[in-house]
Amino acid sequence: MERDRKDFADFYERSRDDCLRAVLAATGDRGLAEDLVAEAFARAWASWQKVSRHPAPVAWVVRTALNVRVSWWRRRRREVALDDHDQPQPGGEPSPGVEDAVLAAVRQLPRRQREAFVLRVCCDLDTEAVAEVLGISPRTVAVHLSRATASLRAQFAPAVS
Repeated sequence: MERDRKDFADFYERSRDDCLRAVLAATGDRGLAEDLVAEAFARAWASWQKVSRHPAPVAWVVRTALNVRVSWWRRRRREVALDDHDQPQPGGEPSPGVEDAVLAAVRQLPRRQREAFVLRVCCDLDTEAVAEVLGISPRTVAVHLSRATASLRAQFAPAVS
């Protein structure tokens, strides 16, 4: 048990920031991303025997955080916002090591492209691991990555006069 605790603590220290960056890129809300990552790590600890043997435990945490978000969104979509009180305020805390413009562009990608891009780039997973995490074929991952990259390049390409 003590060894499991140390292994998990080491895993948490090594991967927390990467997981937070990935979830932040997907959600666009730092507070929500922190909550989702905390919940995902709590679930990882509860299932550490399984998660520690997973081929990509960081991806497991990110996918769990994103799944928690979907569950949260499904519950919340029935709620009605009061005026603008429930809207996030612009100009929040800066992202950890990623420019706001890049994060904004990634957030505008379609969901699957965004997920594939974040898992591949932020979590440094190979195409096979991304496919396994998302439950799609490696070829489909490659298509999503190609489209995401083309979209991001188009947004950041220098204007030709």
